[in-house]
Amino acid sequence: MAVCTGLIVANLYYCQPLIVLIANEFKIPEESAGTITYLTQAGYAIGLFFMVPLGDKIERKRQILMTTFATVIALLIAATAKSFLVLQIASLLIGITSIVPQLILPLAASLSAPDQRGKVVGTIMSGLLVGILLSRTLSGFIGQVLGWRSMFYIAAGICLLIFFVIQSKFPQNKPQFQGTYGQLIQSLFTLIKTQPVLREATAINVFSFAQFGAFWTTMVLLLSGKPFDFNSATIGLFGIVGASGALAAPLVGKLGDKGNSRIAVGYGILLVLISFLIFYFSIESVIGIAIGIVFIDIGIQGVHISNQTRVYSLLPEARNRLNTVFMSLTFLGTAAGSAYGLLLWKFGGWQYVTIGCMVLSLLSLTIYGLTYKSKSKKAKAQID
Repeated sequence: MAVCTGLIVANLYYCQPLIVLIANEFKIPEESAGTITYLTQAGYAIGLFFMVPLGDKIERKRQILMTTFATVIALLIAATAKSFLVLQIASLLIGITSIVPQLILPLAASLSAPDQRGKVVGTIMSGLLVGILLSRTLSGFIGQVLGWRSMFYIAAGICLLIFFVIQSKFPQNKPQFQGTYGQLIQSLFTLIKTQPVLREATAINVFSFAQFGAFWTTMVLLLSGKPFDFNSATIGLFGIVGASGALAAPLVGKLGDKGNSRIAVGYGILLVLISFLIFYFSIESVIGIAIGIVFIDIGIQGVHISNQTRVYSLLPEARNRLNTVFMSLTFLGTAAGSAYGLLLWKFGGWQYVTIGCMVLSLLSLTIYGLTYKSKSKKAKAQID
């Protein structure tokens, strides 16, 4: 499950190191080519909201297979796009259909024992995070050697192989929800209204992943310009640096199993804030950027895995829907962050991006602090 999750989520990030190559082929500004990054993330959020809840209503393995096959088609459309508009549409479709990791995670959670759930989620998340980070390395290398279209052809082949692996290896898992699709979607808003932990975890994730999106989108622009002048293959190598931090994912999951998930969230927010302080002073330093990448990826993992473990512990019969709320808003945050980063880059370059992301970290800390005080007061009132 971890391998399948990592290979499929990679579809969302292949485009990032290819921005300059795509801009050159279609003869458009690099900032315009960068729009495919947040269109892909926005598509992912759309797919999460409208398709993931069905995992509580229809058989999960069947849904995973159908969605994986649709991903193959979307990737082939991107590979053969004759205009940038078609590539933008294909990018949106790639995002919508690459939601399989968020179907696998609730399936894994439902198959695991409660005292092992955090570890299981952490293990699969490590696969997902390695996929996110190494996708940039692979994409940058393939783009430089074979051209950007080849990356999408290769991705389609990988997803077709995954289709057959899932068909032979994944167990069936029957749903528990008996209502209509309309009731299923309506219940999402009920969950938001009635679950304070879901609201808190989602809000913190939105701001954290907005920083993640802003960084990885604008980093390509920084490293492709002066004084670095790196090509797509070299830029992609920075994904390896981030992937080393993915080893922390199972450890974070174990911490959640011991009841310390919320503490890990706080440390994660602080690590992300520190990373952007490092980035601010590393506008001409490869070593500084590499160190910052390790900090931001470990920090994001701490926030995300811990919050996800907390959310999965709320209502077992509604895990797909809880995951829908949590992840669809998280990836809207990523999409908005990519657009936010491009806007900051346009007006003030790298230092504007880093300052803007530090502001988002402070907003995350504010939410974390306010909800902590609120819970402490509630606990005291119950004791009294």
